[in-house]
Amino acid sequence: METGIHELTAGYALDVLDADERWAYETHLEDCERCREELTSFWETTEALAIAAAGPAPNPELRGRILTAARAERQVVVPLESRRRRAVPMLGAAAAIAAVVALAVGLWATQLSGDLDDARLALERERAAAAVLADSRARTVALESGKGRLVVDDAGRAVLVLDGLDPAPAGKTYEMWIFEGETPVAAGLFAGREERDIVSLDGIVESGQHVAVTIEDEGGVESPSSDPIVASSPV
Repeated sequence: METGIHELTAGYALDVLDADERWAYETHLEDCERCREELTSFWETTEALAIAAAGPAPNPELRGRILTAARAERQVVVPLESRRRRAVPMLGAAAAIAAVVALAVGLWATQLSGDLDDARLALERERAAAAVLADSRARTVALESGKGRLVVDDAGRAVLVLDGLDPAPAGKTYEMWIFEGETPVAAGLFAGREERDIVSLDGIVESGQHVAVTIEDEGGVESPSSDPIVASSPV
């Protein structure tokens, strides 16, 4: 595969790619062992730096400068004429390292309460999602409602890739469910955002089961209280 697509790994880890770049990279990731290894390394490096960062939090002005500098590392790229065009290199090796360090510092700066457990859990979920998406043997399952797809690997680990889902209203959250027939099992919460959500489900999705998402009260519930806004076909 072209050299340029490999340079998107850091940008994908930082979630600064545009929609075309994300699509190109995720498609490439299925067949590129090198990029899968690099992406895993980015997550491991970020987690190690975030956990090691134990000290007074920087002031908001400093944090703003750090995040601005991280985003500035992104080089200007030539617009893609189509999703199948060659992706232009975005980050060189040095910039990629700087970007990962900037992400770790940004994570540290947001932990004003010193609660690194939440940050570690979030990183673990992101790494789990990346591993499933990178698995060339994983199955892609269409959604019957909602925009996106469900990806399930051979072990039953599953990731929802959702587009166009607005942030959950105040006091609400999105809750994922694994259904076996009519019986739902809670599979995790996420807040939602304006662009793409990539979220790994808690639990194993087996053949014949399907996945759904509902809007629930913050903190989640034991069983769905509303109709699904996202539902997959059976796996």
